[in-house]
Amino acid sequence: MIFSKQNWRLFRTCILALALMTTATGLGGCTTLDTMLGWVGFGEGSGATESPEALAMEGMNDFNRGDYSSALKRFVEIKDRFPFSEVALLAELKAADSNYYMDKFTEAKTLYEEFEANHPTNEAVPYVLFQIGMCYYNQIGTHDRDPGSAQNAVQAFGRLNRSYPQSPYFVEASARTQAARDFLAQHEFYVATFYVRTDEDKQAQGRLEYLLATYPEASVAPQATQLLAQLKSGAGIEKSWRRYVPTISLPDWQSFTSAFGILPPSNNGEPAKP
Repeated sequence: MIFSKQNWRLFRTCILALALMTTATGLGGCTTLDTMLGWVGFGEGSGATESPEALAMEGMNDFNRGDYSSALKRFVEIKDRFPFSEVALLAELKAADSNYYMDKFTEAKTLYEEFEANHPTNEAVPYVLFQIGMCYYNQIGTHDRDPGSAQNAVQAFGRLNRSYPQSPYFVEASARTQAARDFLAQHEFYVATFYVRTDEDKQAQGRLEYLLATYPEASVAPQATQLLAQLKSGAGIEKSWRRYVPTISLPDWQSFTSAFGILPPSNNGEPAKP
């Protein structure tokens, strides 16, 4: 059979996609992969070390083995040397994923944002938006620290769910949003108790009123309500104010999934980066 130039290119792309799938599922051995790639000119003796397709194969092999550092080098090389190749899109996305799984959340977020800006209609955009939220979410610290990451996570997940309400990430993004909001409520309560300690009751009252108006569903709301009532009574605060200070930080997001009609999994463990 004689292929036209366009059909030949399509055939090569299909073979590469099949090879990538084989690698990801662990169904093929090295010989099988080499043979498949050799059919369409990606194998040894055909400039494989210079080919963007070969680099993509090597990068995916490294990525699937958990060697994200080596994988990132392959994907960056594709982006730098072959920005218009058929696998450049894959390299952009997997470079971001590689950084993410190495806990380089700032770098990963930048790459996810670049992907969205460069490919706003791509089918991977909902996933990319979810990962942007996760980059912020994974940087949330204890309740006495800067709440900026939690605020950014809420905004990022909210943007995803508004733009793609039917995406497969809707429930998890919603649950993680509630967890981040609960964290923010704890932070407000922590600040309020600080003002109580320093006898600045008006400031404490203001923070508590803001907490209850903004996060009425928060786990710390009952404590905030009780403390606010004592402040408003004018009777003063007991010396045992320490009992009000929350001892919790970021709650398990899975505990919020029941609000969306999905029960949390039987095991209570949360994957670090699902």
